Amino acid sequence: MRSVLTNKIDYKNVLNPAQFEAVMTVEGPVLVIAGAGSGKTRTLVYRVARLVERGVPPEAILLLTFTRKASQEMLERAAELSDARCRLVSGGTFHSLAHRLLREYAGLLGFSNSFSILDRSDMEEIIKSLIPELHIARDMPRFPKRGTLANILSKSANLQKPISEFITEEYGQFIELASHISSLTRLYTEYKKKNQLMDYDDLILNLRKLLVENAEVCSEMGQRYRYVMVDEYQDTNTIQADIVKWLVYAHGNIMVVGDDSQSIYSFRGANYRNMFDFPEQFPEAKLIKLEENYRSTQPILTFTNSLMEQAGEQFTKCLFTQRKGGERPKVVDTRTAHGQAVYISSYIKEQVEQGIPLDNFAVLFRAAYHSFELEAELARQGVSYIKYGGFKFLESAHIKDFLAHLRVIANKDDTVSWVRVLRLIKNVGQVKTHAIINWMKTNQILPEHLSRWPGAGKRDNGLKHLSDLMTRIVSKDMEPERAVEEVMGYYTPILMTKFDNYPKRQKDLEQLIPMAGRYRKLSAFLDDLALEPPNSTRDINSPENIGTLTLSTVHSAKGLEWPVVFIIWVMEGRFPPSRAYNDPQALEEERRLMYVAATRARNTLIISYPGKEVLPAWSDYGGAGFKNGLSSFIQRLPEGVVSYESGNISGRTQRSNFYRFPKMDSEKKLNSLSHDNMFNPGEKVIHPAFGPGIISKLTADNKIEVLFRGAGKKLLHLKHTTLTKI
Repeated sequence: MRSVLTNKIDYKNVLNPAQFEAVMTVEGPVLVIAGAGSGKTRTLVYRVARLVERGVPPEAILLLTFTRKASQEMLERAAELSDARCRLVSGGTFHSLAHRLLREYAGLLGFSNSFSILDRSDMEEIIKSLIPELHIARDMPRFPKRGTLANILSKSANLQKPISEFITEEYGQFIELASHISSLTRLYTEYKKKNQLMDYDDLILNLRKLLVENAEVCSEMGQRYRYVMVDEYQDTNTIQADIVKWLVYAHGNIMVVGDDSQSIYSFRGANYRNMFDFPEQFPEAKLIKLEENYRSTQPILTFTNSLMEQAGEQFTKCLFTQRKGGERPKVVDTRTAHGQAVYISSYIKEQVEQGIPLDNFAVLFRAAYHSFELEAELARQGVSYIKYGGFKFLESAHIKDFLAHLRVIANKDDTVSWVRVLRLIKNVGQVKTHAIINWMKTNQILPEHLSRWPGAGKRDNGLKHLSDLMTRIVSKDMEPERAVEEVMGYYTPILMTKFDNYPKRQKDLEQLIPMAGRYRKLSAFLDDLALEPPNSTRDINSPENIGTLTLSTVHSAKGLEWPVVFIIWVMEGRFPPSRAYNDPQALEEERRLMYVAATRARNTLIISYPGKEVLPAWSDYGGAGFKNGLSSFIQRLPEGVVSYESGNISGRTQRSNFYRFPKMDSEKKLNSLSHDNMFNPGEKVIHPAFGPGIISKLTADNKIEVLFRGAGKKLLHLKHTTLTKI
């Protein structure tokens, strides 16, 4: 390898010692434990620059991140620091890498390289269409809804567990249907193969399969990507960790960067154990800890350090900062939910009147519904805000309708999109739709020849209009932006008929025009939308949000920061939610979620809870209820870490003789929530689906047997059901 004689960057003086070590260690496996705000992105940027500076071809470097935007920004920064060639580094997400390689090697897996990518809604539509083929007897229990089925199929695939085992663990109420759901999995897999379709999970699973089963491909990847870096490694699942292992099998030049304390995505299949297993997979791995924080004041870091000292398993680290001063985080008892809303609204309004910009503030919460009362109060007080943590942009019906017209051009075998497109046409129902699709497949009819369907009658003019649209946009030379404009002209009358709020939805559609303008090929535009879907029409960091208060779930706020952060509803049963106490691992993840929320704050952290509120006995989707009280995460902090105050109705606070809760270890807390304290055999209960019943038996594995009046005997998993005592 040719080495450059002089460095363009004075690495030793621009990096702290730990960052410098990580950047300069370029050979062999490296595990970087990067605490919140410790400059992990800076470390990756400088390491990319260092590799290119040493003479490594940019194309031989692979940077995997969890959003394409993140990798693009890192590579742009590296290019500005050192060498423009850094922009040529291979960067992207696991899904984009999988997509790129599967297009290249699709034939080895029995796919055409023109396969389509299914999004979540498409997946649910296919699953729904396949259920009749299961021939489920009428006397069987209620079959899960398609969204639940999609969850089961997806998560069991990501966790690599058989359907029967996964259902037993997480969906015990459907245990009697496990064999039918296993059959549905087989039908779904066959359908995708027949119609040249892959869903998000398939991209990752098939990439691993490609690498494991094809030694030549694995060897070629080792030669192609000689240096691999992975960001946010704590958020990878087991399959992605396997992909990393096989990508670097030939050389072992791998650096993974992550923070086990910020692993909060188990519901997506993320496995925080990947961080702890890395040294076992790579015994020669060097461990480097980034502990100097560049974001928060020391009192806030003392709070987060104390919070994570309670964790069961972790890489020991202690965040510190060179910043001076700062106040201890405040824990404010607002007494009532309304008082909490008034306190926060008034506090922010007073600060803004003193000249503090509104966008300096963020209010974070565990679940989206926790902010409802606050939203109403902000509206009353005229405080502008934007909320994150809701529906995704591409999940909207009008967006899916619109894109379906483009998807059938990119892949004429995309049955899901054809169904969506044809059902929008007047006088074309379910029977006609499937007849048309079968005719097209059997006779290899091109989209632009749709109007030739022999079953068309005088009332089927809609088919001709659709055929005309397909003729206009089928040209390989048509730019994606022009294709979007053509579909806009065709679809707008349908939009106006189908939706009462069509003006708002039309503005959403207009967002697609500039997006498409950045692409030369329609297939690339559609693939990127599926792989990197926008969360909404406005990004959380959009310039449009300047001067606006941010309300966000903690999950949506990860990676962001504000000068002043509120965390609300920090009480037992809400944060952590009561259902977490049924599972020690879930409780640990809730602690990590609190850590993520607290580390978003730069200067001021305020934690609030309405101490007088009485939560229902069964709240937050089931689990043991709590009468009231501050979150146990805060109760167990050492003396002096936080200050305790009471919030009055004006929004001001006053010092209080706050009662210190007795410390409780997690085992004692879990024991206090045993079944004996919640239910007893012989008690009458009611279930939202099965109706009234009597408890017949409790088991040690979190299950309860109930004899229902109308549905008979059912074995229910307490983690995934809702029962109310009568």
